[in-house]
Amino acid sequence: MTSRSPRDTPLRIVPRRPLTAARRTATTRRPRPPRPPEGTPSVPDLARLARAELADAVRLARWAGTGPGTAGPTGILDDETLKEGARALDLTPGQIRAAWDRARLAGLIELHGGAARPGWRLRAWDNDDTAVLRGWVALFDAWSLAHPFLPGPAGAQPGPDPSLVAEVIEAAPQLLSFLHLSNGPVPIDTLLDLLRQRVAELRSERHEPPTDGAHDPLPALLEWTLDAVGLVGALRPRDPRRPDEVALTELGSWAVWVKLEQICVAAQGPAGHMEQSAETMLRACAGLSPGPARAEYRAWLAARPVGPAVAELLDTARGDDALLRGLAFEALRVVGDPAEAVVRAVVDEPVLRPYAVLWLAELDGSDPDDATGLLTREEATWLWVDTAAAVADHGEDHLLVSHLETAVQGSVPGLLEEVRNAGHPRTVQVLVALAAAHPDPAVAKAMRRAAFQVHTGEA
Repeated sequence: MTSRSPRDTPLRIVPRRPLTAARRTATTRRPRPPRPPEGTPSVPDLARLARAELADAVRLARWAGTGPGTAGPTGILDDETLKEGARALDLTPGQIRAAWDRARLAGLIELHGGAARPGWRLRAWDNDDTAVLRGWVALFDAWSLAHPFLPGPAGAQPGPDPSLVAEVIEAAPQLLSFLHLSNGPVPIDTLLDLLRQRVAELRSERHEPPTDGAHDPLPALLEWTLDAVGLVGALRPRDPRRPDEVALTELGSWAVWVKLEQICVAAQGPAGHMEQSAETMLRACAGLSPGPARAEYRAWLAARPVGPAVAELLDTARGDDALLRGLAFEALRVVGDPAEAVVRAVVDEPVLRPYAVLWLAELDGSDPDDATGLLTREEATWLWVDTAAAVADHGEDHLLVSHLETAVQGSVPGLLEEVRNAGHPRTVQVLVALAAAHPDPAVAKAMRRAAFQVHTGEA
């Protein structure tokens, strides 16, 4: 004899990655990471160089985190704070201003309502070499912001067109790649020829007129580029005996190698979606097993700046497709630390909150089972319904039935009671799909009754 009432089946806790039930599972060996060129210092040695490069920025960030550290709405220190910091740290106001900019660009300082707080990288600075290197690379990527181009004094010859400055910044990675591949000092004249060629290509692609030959601003812009890249620690000081040559530092060569590897990964995107939108890429990844999907995420991310890529993934996650929501956060796991601030900023959005809370907990190293305890009962139920909607739309019936076992409630009646009040817009469709898929007639009947109650507003 079988019971004709819904079974009180014990149900397991929501797993760390609830949406994996909607996709095929596969055991995939992670490929070995590429090895840097022979002669590249070890990660601890590179981190030691990065710590030395950012020493003043770290000192200022720690002072700002424990002292006044106030800034205006734009993040610029006022004169009084500059003087106070200079006295406390025995630096000049100019050095304080430069260190402040570097600390912000490297993620050592975060601004909240005009007040400076230690960034996550500062908290990890002394014991996490990877965090240190990522902080320096963030500064390296922002060299043109750390040391912006400043036109000459009033009355001097007019400065170059801002669009030309932007084109030089866009051409800089090619110059740095040439320096890396040359593996030694390169004449500045050679870099100038390469810059002229690249700028001409960019202007031709955009149907813009060539630069003015009578007053060629490119030599001055190249000097600015080399000076700025050198000031963030990527170029060696020029040898007085050979002032017309430049070479990368060990840090700079390593960073350019990392960028070139990312480009290679992008070029080898397995499913060929790196030029597509985030939504198109994620829909394609829904049919891949976890290993190839991660490779596709990496290729897509490597083809665009981190900030816009993270924003596009989160915009996709805000949509109606629950599967894309989960896959967007899977892709954000590949991004890792650089996405932390943006994910924290959306943690109060109801649709994204459960995913964001679990993502941040995983980033902090929390145990997956403990991480689910950070969700309220209502949030865990909402996430369960959202995952069920993804399975119902894209999975198979047996996956939907097995998804029942991942609920936080201890029984089917308890689950239905809370699901009815979860407020998820797909609740009715999920319950109807479960009723159609479940082999137990009594459970199916209870599902249909709950769906009817939600549909008619009785819940």
